[in-house]
Amino acid sequence: MKNEISIGLLGFGTVGSGVAKIIQQHQEDLQHKLGAKVTIQKVLVRDAGKDRISDLDPNVFTTDIEEILNDSSLDIIVEVMGGIEGARAAMEQALKSGKQVVTANKDVMAEYGHDLLKLADDEKCDLFYEASVAGGIPIIRTLEDGLASDRISSMMGIVNGTTNFILTKMKQEKKSYEDALAEATELGFAEADPTADVGGLDAARKMVILSSLAYSTEVKLDDVNIRGMETIKDGDVEMGESLGYTMKMVGSSTKDEDGIDVSVEPIFLANSHPLASVNNEFNAVYIYGDAVGETMLYGPGAGSLPTATSVVSDIIAACRNLLLGVNGKREHAAQHERVIKPADKSCSKYFHRLLVDDVVGVLSKVSAIYSKHGASIQSIVQNPGTNETEGKAELILKTHEISRQQHLDVLKELEGMASLISHYRIEGEDAA
Repeated sequence: MKNEISIGLLGFGTVGSGVAKIIQQHQEDLQHKLGAKVTIQKVLVRDAGKDRISDLDPNVFTTDIEEILNDSSLDIIVEVMGGIEGARAAMEQALKSGKQVVTANKDVMAEYGHDLLKLADDEKCDLFYEASVAGGIPIIRTLEDGLASDRISSMMGIVNGTTNFILTKMKQEKKSYEDALAEATELGFAEADPTADVGGLDAARKMVILSSLAYSTEVKLDDVNIRGMETIKDGDVEMGESLGYTMKMVGSSTKDEDGIDVSVEPIFLANSHPLASVNNEFNAVYIYGDAVGETMLYGPGAGSLPTATSVVSDIIAACRNLLLGVNGKREHAAQHERVIKPADKSCSKYFHRLLVDDVVGVLSKVSAIYSKHGASIQSIVQNPGTNETEGKAELILKTHEISRQQHLDVLKELEGMASLISHYRIEGEDAA
């Protein structure tokens, strides 16, 4: 049996340095769990001469990725350098050379995960990716192992800490979107360019990974209905709050006889829903299984040590398989054909917030449009216009459950007679 397992670390930023710290400081625990020593032999960095606060030997640092990928003495390659094409190529090369791979790269796994997992199967290697979704929350392992005996029917998740931090500040401290984003950037919760976060792309990639795994099929990024935070208008958060709802940027995924439906968008959650109380940079994933019922995982969704904890957990799993000689024994091929639910089969309740002329008969005209498309209205609230909207009235309409197609058809026809301020899907009204 091997008495030492060697690691090549691609990247030494926020997550990579956290991985090294845990491995160095927890060496005694790791050896007890595995019966073998775990060592970081080489680390890819941009500048090998840079001063670093690290317990690693300075000689392990290199700027040449080929020096790591072509080193036959390395057992596991850990990719935490970020990016897409370079990281994908590195993982492919590592797998083809018979090395086990651990990654935290959600972008690569969302775009190329199916191909990489197939390659891992073909090469009889392990590819672990726990840290690609929800930082320190063990959601991948829960779906693969903890709920392996169940059939998952739906998931809802707050899987982006940046947007959750912003919405928390907007609700609790009544900050504007711009001020909340500025604070998130200052505290390091938002990137210098937050487009992928606030636009929903980051969360969409994570939902692709979770949906593909939960439903054992090949969900693609183009299958996700995405609406970003730029659609949130002044007063929306307060309006929802006054009606018993909390606004959250939520990734949703369902699978039934009509197919798979995946979306990322700001929605109104009933205050009674467990996700409504998840605040600041924290993440949570709410899972519905046929057997287990409802369960939720909650924890830090990002950060050096929380994310590194997931990476090192994957390293331990790869080490165990190496020591037992069972690498590459998992089957990652999709079990089910990919069927995406059409818009006329995806049903929810909706809020529509309109600005209309404050004249006799306008309400009946609006109602006629909903009736024409078979969209039943549950309630209507009419608010008078402000000084800026003199002669106008604000209508807030809540629908009964209608399809996304009905929702879109109604909005399109309303454009001819009203100004659409905002619209949101409603979830969780029946949650305990």
